[in-house]
Amino acid sequence: MKIAKFKGEFVWHKHELEDELFLVVKGNLLIKLRDRELSLESGEFVIIPKGVEHLPTALDEVHVVLIEPKSTVNTGDVGGERTVPAQWV
Repeated sequence: MKIAKFKGEFVWHKHELEDELFLVVKGNLLIKLRDRELSLESGEFVIIPKGVEHLPTALDEVHVVLIEPKSTVNTGDVGGERTVPAQWV
């Protein structure tokens, strides 16, 4: 389990080997997929299957619990400046 809070758009990415569960604790989360958008409110969750590109977005700050393997990189296959270093996981 990981706890995160963020605001704005993250990055388009996917996880080749891991499913990713987003549970919204506070606020609203929009997860953009290539073919649709999912809107989640507090208390709602979604599982993004491995290999599915997604873009987490929050207009206002959102608090989220992520359930995924500890080794899952937050930016998936994209990397970049928003990647959380391994020591923070």
